[in-house]
Amino acid sequence: MPVNSDLTRSNFPLMRQRWSELLFAHWPVASELLRPYLPERLELDLFEGQAWLGVVPFTMSGIRPLGLPAVPGLNHLHELNVRTYARLDGVPGVWFLSLDATNPVGVWAARTLFHLPYLHARISLQETNGTFRAVAERTHRGAAPATFAATWTPGELRPAAQPGSLAHFLTERYFLYTAGPDLLQDIRGTNLWRGQLYHEPWTLRDATLSEWDSTLVEAHGLPTPMGAPVLHAAEPLDVWIKELRRV
Repeated sequence: MPVNSDLTRSNFPLMRQRWSELLFAHWPVASELLRPYLPERLELDLFEGQAWLGVVPFTMSGIRPLGLPAVPGLNHLHELNVRTYARLDGVPGVWFLSLDATNPVGVWAARTLFHLPYLHARISLQETNGTFRAVAERTHRGAAPATFAATWTPGELRPAAQPGSLAHFLTERYFLYTAGPDLLQDIRGTNLWRGQLYHEPWTLRDATLSEWDSTLVEAHGLPTPMGAPVLHAAEPLDVWIKELRRV
């Protein structure tokens, strides 16, 4: 099993998943716009002084606790997350503004057991002749409405992302932070957790967008990202998930 972090190497993961059909779409964003969406203890993680905001559609399959078989009907979902990047005590990680997903039990478990801001949504993600299309509508009661439609085609393989590069900063993340499932309420509290992931480095490709129509970012009260996104399509990989630990 690959281990991509020096922290807590001796602790055994709890869950295994496979991530596929994944697209990283990122925009540079002014730090002052993102700062209100993080708790005070976390600092924004910047690349050469610049904050970044990402939208990531993908499929999660083969979901199962380590050592146990997958449960039919509970082992597969499509997800859309809105993210930025943060660090605590020098440890960089992902900070999620929202995670829309299709599996009701998975959403409940992620909100209850992992304190993550998952939201119920209808999502389809399909591949036709090498081109992917994702369509989504948020259905979570009480949450701001949001829709999403995107079509992209992966292109040429990219060289392995090297430390210090923008591609590495945006994609090679092996920790996540969360303050609770209700983002704007929970960031004002004292709870903060850090989770850890294990996987091989991403195999990335260029990508071309032929459609992008999304209100996921705007649903958070943020302005529509300006300009074309920085795109990275990713090959499938297996991911091991650890429990969150309070920090």
